[in-house]
Amino acid sequence: MKIVIVTGMSGAGKSTALNVFEDEGYYCVDNMPISLIPKFAELADCQEQDNGYNNIALGVDIRSGDALNELDDMLKELSQRHYNYKILYLDSSDEVLVKRYKETRRTHPLAKDDRVDHAIEEERKQMSFLKERADYILDTS
Repeated sequence: MKIVIVTGMSGAGKSTALNVFEDEGYYCVDNMPISLIPKFAELADCQEQDNGYNNIALGVDIRSGDALNELDDMLKELSQRHYNYKILYLDSSDEVLVKRYKETRRTHPLAKDDRVDHAIEEERKQMSFLKERADYILDTS
């Protein structure tokens, strides 16, 4: 079973990437609680032959909040269980991300009442550990 963890900056195209994975036959779940990922992998592995769960893609990002701190331990657990996973990190320039948020009129998950550029800066800091661990980094600018 292949597992792809799709992550990166908000607005960089994770939803689009998950749609592409789904088109390629992956079973996709976005924003799954991090603590459930090992159990989900176990269940998907057990069902692999019966239900076609031989490839899964999981969207993980800043919306996980404080649970993002659990991600490193969860990845170690996946490795210990011998799951084949790769991390795809999607990034984009700050200018492009700000433009995308203005065009869609969506609120950045960290923005609340603050400016979107400040939220992007904070997200970069919080996600830096994951970018360092990524197997693939794509700039969608």
